Amino acid sequence: MFSTLPYKTQKWLIVTGFLLVPMALLCTFTFYPAIKLVYLSFTNWDGLSPDKKLIGWDNYAEVFRNPKIFGVFLHQIPYFLVGIVQNIAALLFAVILNGKLKGRHFFRMILFLPFIMNGIAVAFMFQFVFDTTNGSLNALLGLIGLDSLQTSWLGNAKIVNFSLASVGFWRFMGYNMVIYIGALQAIPGDIYEAATIDGANGFQQFWNLTLPNLAKIIELNMFLTISGALSVFDLPFVLTAGGPAGASTTFVFKTVETAFQYNNYGLASAMSIVLLFITIVILGIQSKVINRKGE
Repeated sequence: MFSTLPYKTQKWLIVTGFLLVPMALLCTFTFYPAIKLVYLSFTNWDGLSPDKKLIGWDNYAEVFRNPKIFGVFLHQIPYFLVGIVQNIAALLFAVILNGKLKGRHFFRMILFLPFIMNGIAVAFMFQFVFDTTNGSLNALLGLIGLDSLQTSWLGNAKIVNFSLASVGFWRFMGYNMVIYIGALQAIPGDIYEAATIDGANGFQQFWNLTLPNLAKIIELNMFLTISGALSVFDLPFVLTAGGPAGASTTFVFKTVETAFQYNNYGLASAMSIVLLFITIVILGIQSKVINRKGE
């Protein structure tokens, strides 16, 4: 019966049939939850009651008005700063290990290895590194005579976020490096030979040839870095539980706390929407800056 149908009808039925299941899954697990999240952000739902009273823009006003909510974005500045340094270091190692350095494959593997480790396992591992009494970091500082630098790395509100961000640096730098190496290997070697003949030194070649050709890859890695800095949760949750005195509480941490500890799902939904728009704005600015440099 199917074979008797016109060709265009058969093609339409086949395409529709193949798209039906993925579209159903997409609508069920992406579009519907997103629409539901927007709806809940305008309610005062507590997560249990069947009643969801619409309260307009009150939740969004609370997000921006309450410094205990919007102010936690300041805690994520160290993650941005360390993320920038992380990309610089990743690019530096990529340039070095893309050359004919002996043992470069071994060094690539060592630097990439932290990325494949489980995030919770990494957090517990660094709990021993940062421990005030028996931590390896303070022990190392004492061994080399820098006792004055020994401190409570996770108990000092001024440095706790930098301590946590350094864990992300250790874990993700190798991943960014591998992406940069792949991009460097895609750049034709002829342009470097031509630049050398024209008298360009190594720095000039890097600044005028390598960086412009890596603009899109830098944009990708910065996208991953910025989105990661805005969505940090596992490290402060496992290592500090948001302490000391809430100094390491990130926006995602605060959102989860608002929903599951204080049972304010409406406000937590509004916080999620705000985070989404802030991420879009920051990434849009970043894209314009990097693309301008690439041009």
